[in-house]
Formats: sequence, structure tokens, C-alpha cells
Amino acid sequence: MSTLESAWQSLGEDADALALVRSRAAEVPLDAVLPVGALVHDAIAAASLSASLLAARRGRAAAGAVELDPDRIATAVTSEKHYRQRGEPMSPWAELSGFWPTGDGWVRTHANYPHHRDRLLAALGLPLGTTADDLLAGLRGWRAADVEERAAEHGAVAVAVRTGEQWREHPQSLAAAQQPLVALERIADAPARVPRERFRVLDLTRVIAGPVATRTLALWGADVLRVDPPGLAEPEYQHLDTGAGKRSAVLDASAPEFGRLLESADVVVAGYRPGSLDRFGLSPEAIADRNPGAVIARVSAWGGIGPWGARRGFDSIVQAATGIAVLESPDGSRPGALPAQALDHSAGYLLAAAVTTALRRRADEGGSWLADVSLARMAAELMAASRDRRHRHVGFAPTVVELGELVLAAPAAGFAGSARQWSAPPVPLGSSAPEWR
Repeated sequence: MSTLESAWQSLGEDADALALVRSRAAEVPLDAVLPVGALVHDAIAAASLSASLLAARRGRAAAGAVELDPDRIATAVTSEKHYRQRGEPMSPWAELSGFWPTGDGWVRTHANYPHHRDRLLAALGLPLGTTADDLLAGLRGWRAADVEERAAEHGAVAVAVRTGEQWREHPQSLAAAQQPLVALERIADAPARVPRERFRVLDLTRVIAGPVATRTLALWGADVLRVDPPGLAEPEYQHLDTGAGKRSAVLDASAPEFGRLLESADVVVAGYRPGSLDRFGLSPEAIADRNPGAVIARVSAWGGIGPWGARRGFDSIVQAATGIAVLESPDGSRPGALPAQALDHSAGYLLAAAVTTALRRRADEGGSWLADVSLARMAAELMAASRDRRHRHVGFAPTVVELGELVLAAPAAGFAGSARQWSAPPVPLGSSAPEWR
């Protein structure tokens, strides 16, 4: 079963609608051992097909067919490599992020955010001024599993690099395997609500997967307002790279303006660690109580269940833990990586697919709806796919657009009759009023 078929089945959609998709999954030019091109193609196709059905539901017309451009897909999921601001590229990795040898193996760290860097050093008993050379030397006396556990205890982000066989025996792998590729369920009763042409999306996401989902919804015409808390900014390039078509406000969750946005949104998308927003009254049940009929969508690293359910994680971390990094080793001597942050991007597009599916269900039968995707489940999907040969391609011409001083990847998602370019350039963090258009 393809990823598209699996996702469509998970959403409870009519399999006959898949006839609208002309697959070009094998043509996506991403060089890897694993069929990563097919994974990202099918996730984007699922989002495009669901959006096509939503557009047809609104206009009571036939749904548009889906045929995606392989070069656009490859560019979109490697967007950080093509991003330019005033002609300058940006480096996505901090000094202490990466693979590091330990006394018995390898670990992968993620220290792009200052607070994660500080927590990592605290977990290892190293001073704040630690350099890459210092970390390299310090980790040689550690067991990889001990680094992983100490990091988790300190709220840092690091995992031991595992083989696929080792991961399949891990309790978190067993928990993730029980989940559908994308989950969608009705969690409360509410009257049917026909989706407005410019449905409102309250974007509470960060990094890649969640912002990709909301950027895709903006492409479909949604009014997307991203809201970040004060004092927790992310790297500028990362915010702008996934910000096309959206607006941005900085607002505390306790502010009256935030409450008004929450209670009048059609969709609330959350991309923070599972449970971390509950104390602000932002659990799915609390949102549905305050806003009956809301569609709530969540993305997480590990799936919200199992021993690692509430742990922090990123695409690179999940690749390392689940065996992908070992499979993608360039020479067998050190771990490697996929040619794209494919787990993040695929999860983001599948979350967008779930949102548009839920909007159609809400229009037909009412209810408040909850959608969930996880990077760990995306990794399981990729690892289970056939890999009888290396998927090699000769390269591609990046499909980019110039928006003012920025160069960004062009949209990859689309269907017959849909928008093919971003409606507006990204805006600086916190530059928009906390209100709907």
C-alpha cells in the first residue's frame, strides 16, 4: 500500500477519489536509500486531493485532478537549502547540533535553540562556553544511552543512534506502530458549520512540520495568523522560510485578544510538545468546549503516547533514533541523513489533509474534530517501504520564487484550478495585529 493509500484510508476517505491523482512519485529527484521521494509526494498529494474535495464541497462543482511537479516537490522539502535573504544563504544548524561519537556508539543532538543548548550542556556537566571540539572530547567517555536519558531528564534534545532492528524492539516504537498514519476523530458534538471561503486558522506552531501545514492551508485561501509567545523567538530564516501567505503576532495565551482569536477560529493547529499547552487551557477538549465545532490539529515528534510520548524531538532526532540515519550512512562508518527533513514536511502536509477533511465532515455532520500526526509514525511508514535499490536521481533545477528580498521555494501542493503561488510574502515575527482579516 502506498503512503497516499495509507493516509487516505486513515482519514476514512472514499478510495474512489484516488482516481483523481496521477502519481509521479517515482520521479521526485531525491537521492536516498529509502524511497523518500515517494513519501513526500504522497503526503503532498493527500493534502492536494483533500483540498480539492473541500473546494468542490464549497462550490458544489467537480473536484480538480491532482498532478504534482516532481521538481517543485524536491525544492519544497529542501527549502532551507534554497532560501536566500538579500542574496545570502542561511545555515540551519548550530555548532552543537549534529552526530557525535560516544564510548559505545553515536548520539544525535539538537541545540539550535539557546535554551536547548544550555540544557544539553547542563545534562553533560559542561560549561556554557563549550565548543564543538570540547563536546567531541567530552562525549567519548559516555555511553550513548546515558546521554539520551540525561538529556531527557534535563529537557534537552539528544538520542542514541539506533539501527532499525534496535528501534523496532523499543517500547516507543511499539507504541507508535499502534497509531494510524494520520488520526482524525470527532471529539465533541457541535452544529454543522459550512466552511467559509477564507476559513480562520490559529497557528500555534514552530520549526517545520506545523508551519508547513499552516502555510499549505494559507495556500488554499485560509486566513492564517501565527501566534508566538513573548520571549520564545525562533531563528529568523526558519520563521520566514515557512511563513508565506501568513501573518504573525506575538501574544501571551492569557491575553484577552488571544481568547477572542481562539473562540472565533475555525481551525487551531498546535505544534508544541504534547501536553505543554494544557496548562494554558489549550487541550483539545478545552478548545472544543470554548469553541464548539473547532477543528484541532496537532503534530508531535513521538506521537503523544508511550514512554517517549511527551519528549521533545525534531526530524533529525527521529531519523537518528529510528534507524534511518544508519541506513542513510554515506560510507558505513558514521550515521547519515535523508536528503530532506522529509518526516517534518510529510507530517505537515498530512496534517493539512486532515484539516481539510475535517472541515468537510464538520459541514456535513457537525462536531468538533481532532487530527494528529507524528514524526515517529512517518518514520515507521518510510522504514516499512520497499528499498530494494538506491533511489538515485541526476539532480533538478530548483523551483523558487522571489518575494521582495527573499528567495523561497515555490508551492508544491496543488490541484486543477487551485493557486500555484503564495498569496503574500512572509512577514517578520510579531509584525501583525492579533485579529482576523
